[in-house]
Amino acid sequence: MKLVSSVSFKRWEYFILLALFLEIAVFGLINSSFFNFSNLLYTTSDFAHILLVAVPLTLVVITGGIDISIASMMGLTSIVTGFSWQMGLPIGVSILAGFLAGFLAGLFNGLLVSSTDIPAIVITLGTMFLYSGLATGIAGSLGASGYNGIGGFPEGFVSLAYGGLGAVPNSLIIVLLFSLVLSLFLKKNRVGRSLYLIGDNMEAARYSGIKIRKTLLITYSLTGIGAAIAGILLTSYFTSARSDLGSEALLPALTAVVLGGTDIQGGKGSVAGTLIAGIFLGVLKQGLMSMGVTNDVSQVVTGFILIATVVGKVGYSFFKQQRLNRRALRIGLQA
Repeated sequence: MKLVSSVSFKRWEYFILLALFLEIAVFGLINSSFFNFSNLLYTTSDFAHILLVAVPLTLVVITGGIDISIASMMGLTSIVTGFSWQMGLPIGVSILAGFLAGFLAGLFNGLLVSSTDIPAIVITLGTMFLYSGLATGIAGSLGASGYNGIGGFPEGFVSLAYGGLGAVPNSLIIVLLFSLVLSLFLKKNRVGRSLYLIGDNMEAARYSGIKIRKTLLITYSLTGIGAAIAGILLTSYFTSARSDLGSEALLPALTAVVLGGTDIQGGKGSVAGTLIAGIFLGVLKQGLMSMGVTNDVSQVVTGFILIATVVGKVGYSFFKQQRLNRRALRIGLQA
């Protein structure tokens, strides 16, 4: 059964990859710039922050949890980076301060989730407002609560988002490296592999000797790290630190996780699936925008894809179980 499930999961990843290629082909027929490989790589800078939070969110969902505070952690990272720079600290120290803010926010989420019986969605809903409020308060104290935010960053920091290695933008390189690290953690590390058992059956995981509290602490901390990197990249991309940066990230990130094959109830998922699905959604948004479709409509399309994927998976599981029940009944009658 495990082998069959693994093969089925790989097929889903290949299906999403095929859908991505077909999507590029369709948009390329409408707008020839989609057939320009350099342009296609450059557009990933527009949604790299989504991928950076979606990939570690995959690990959280595999455990049967959820983190809806990812957007507010990105905003907090951004504003702490800007605040530190505004206070006269070197840009390297300012980036480190912002990174630590995001990491500690994720660590705090993990501490609360692993130490209480409160559902993760309730805890991260609370911390979402907490981090958002902190970011808004810091921005307000500097008079930077509007869309302008905190600017004046050095050219070297701005080039973080706009520079690259040949045709490959820095943001995509960072996404791929981060995804590779988390994929290896999930497949090769003992703690990473234990995430599947925790999501499938937490009690069985506890009796098998898995340190659940430590594992959840690490998992939610990784989400904080992803949000921190994303917040720093967004600050560089917009050349401005704002408390609302990344505010739209939750829906597409969660959609990428589910569309990539991760079971929303836990126990199954992969980094590769989420990464491919995230790129699919990013290219979809870029393609719709090139056709003159507004961002609001793109959000509606993303929401529809999320609902359709969840409903489709539930329906597939139901009919699969019905088929197995009928087969078991036939075998019982023949016996």
